Amino acid sequence: LSAMGEPSMDPTIAADSPAQQDSFFSMTDVFLISLITGLFTYWFFFRKKKEEVPELPKMQTVAAPVRDSSFIEKMKKTGRNIVVFYGSQTGTAEEFANRLAKDAHRYGLRGMAADPEEYDLSDLSRLSEIDKSLAVFCMATYGEGDPTDNAQDFYDWLQEADADLSGLRFAVFGLGNKTYEHFNAMGKYVDKRLEELGAQRIFELGLGDDDGNLEEDFITWREQFWPAVCEHFGVEATGEESSIRQYELVVHTDVNMNKVYMGEMGRLKSYENQKPPFDAKNPFLAQVTENRKLNEGGERHLMHLELDISNSKIRYESGDHVAVYPANDSSLVNQIGEILGTDLDTIMSLNNLDEESNKKHPFPCPTSYRTALTYYLDITNPPRTNVLYELAQYASDSGEQERLRKMASSAAEGKALYLSWVVEARRNILAILQDMPSLRPPIDHLCELLPRLQARYYSIASSSKVHPNSIHICAVTVEYETKTGRLNKGVATSWLRSKVPGQPGSSSLEPGQQGSSSLVPMYVRKSQFRLPFKPSTPVIMIGPGTGIAPFMGFIQERAWLKQQGKEVGETVLYYGCRHEREDYLYREELARFQKEGVLTQLNVAFSRDQAEKVYVQHLLKKNKENVWKLVNEGMAHIYVCGDARNMARDVQNTFYEIVSEFGNMSQPQAVDYVKKLMTKGRYSLDVWS
Repeated sequence: LSAMGEPSMDPTIAADSPAQQDSFFSMTDVFLISLITGLFTYWFFFRKKKEEVPELPKMQTVAAPVRDSSFIEKMKKTGRNIVVFYGSQTGTAEEFANRLAKDAHRYGLRGMAADPEEYDLSDLSRLSEIDKSLAVFCMATYGEGDPTDNAQDFYDWLQEADADLSGLRFAVFGLGNKTYEHFNAMGKYVDKRLEELGAQRIFELGLGDDDGNLEEDFITWREQFWPAVCEHFGVEATGEESSIRQYELVVHTDVNMNKVYMGEMGRLKSYENQKPPFDAKNPFLAQVTENRKLNEGGERHLMHLELDISNSKIRYESGDHVAVYPANDSSLVNQIGEILGTDLDTIMSLNNLDEESNKKHPFPCPTSYRTALTYYLDITNPPRTNVLYELAQYASDSGEQERLRKMASSAAEGKALYLSWVVEARRNILAILQDMPSLRPPIDHLCELLPRLQARYYSIASSSKVHPNSIHICAVTVEYETKTGRLNKGVATSWLRSKVPGQPGSSSLEPGQQGSSSLVPMYVRKSQFRLPFKPSTPVIMIGPGTGIAPFMGFIQERAWLKQQGKEVGETVLYYGCRHEREDYLYREELARFQKEGVLTQLNVAFSRDQAEKVYVQHLLKKNKENVWKLVNEGMAHIYVCGDARNMARDVQNTFYEIVSEFGNMSQPQAVDYVKKLMTKGRYSLDVWS
């Protein structure tokens, strides 16, 4: 027994009687039975839980969000076989897509223009289910080779997709600008990627250049595109080209004015009852609290405006862009009304004749002709050839009618006439109506044909760290005389110039007051133009003229960081203007920042103060050793803002020279070095042409 017990067992237990021993065994049995039962119970419940685990996801499965409709189903339902997708930031690609969709009927085909944001593009693999089907892509490139906002999802899908598009037939027309580094990057990418995924290209990629003549590039591509489509599908043109109205006019004689649009971009009464979040379809009405002239002399008007964004919940970062929706000059609107003999205050709607279209109206309806021509339609840019073609039928003089048709044709003589008489002479629709006395179209058809008035973007000239409730704009008023002796004014800058500062905090509107002299409909567009993550990283900023705008925000932010006790790296500015005593923008502010030690270098080029012109690139060359040291040893970030056509290109070439000389590299190696800086986000551009 002693062998059965533990060595430390109490000796009295060893002397237990047999009766006690019987009791001991029964206790052991109970213990063992309890243990087995416990283990079994534990195992049973554990096993049960394991079984239930796969069941839980089934019970909690939520259907993935589905888009409203499939473009394939829509095409089948409406008998379409050509879909034209557009990636558009300013409306031109959308306009081209609508023109191509409209062209299709001439060849016995039916087309529809489509916004890729509204559909699931993975359906492209099913397009072959439709007979004689074709997908066309009019893709604009935005910024530094980026997709437009509405094509971002499509671009992301293309990058990740492993779809089999072998049944898809396609063609691409890209809209770009040769002054930019990544010319037509989006059009080229879509064309290349669709082919990689197995799709069949039925016509070569078209590359439109807005620095040249985008309209002519499009017409030239289009006139070769349709014969290629005809050949591929074995179809022929049905004959005479005809003008087909897309919208029908409805005049409202007895209408509730609360249901009439007064200039709102999206929701009716959104300017009277403001609700965040604010974006392109729901802009915020910001009060102008400051509007001052920056230059001391010269013919130009350079201005600094401050927009109050208190209580808007709008957040911005230094380097972002502010978009503003301008209004056309009322005198131009009135003159169009007078020439066409129209009561501009007539309330009307233009309703799409295609009931299945997602686009019910060309602009918010019902509204008045006056509102449409003031807030919704572009009446100042030279009209495109399709507008001239459609208007030609309304010219009672045969010579004027023939002239309009010729300019809208693809003949070399017609293209040359359009270029000289419309584009180079900068004739807008009013000038054309004035110079063609027999051309008197119905105002509703004119409103159908004119493109939408677009938002204008400005680099924000402030830091939200210093000005959380205010956005600053630096702009120059555009004003010039045309070859016909007319004075043309920039829509947005002239409109901004007329804004009278009001009291901060007032951004609601009385009905019909959206043209208020101190309110600006605006929203913020995020940018990649950002200060380095580490404040200690040196920055080299190059921004002549109004290109200084984002750098005012950058310098303000670096000053704020310094006040917070952060170690701030060298902050170097290269700025340029025409004359020191005329247009040296933010002179006092820059001098103060330099005195405080925030701006470690202030290099200013006055281009016209001496016989030989001096620009920012000349100052960069002059300081080339210091520039190379900051870039090579200090790992500085370079920022360029302003004119893309000349300045940005010249600055980049200067950097090639500096890198080549001090880095002991050949020209191709220096180019590669700068391109790598761009890839790493150390050479950023915010440029315009």
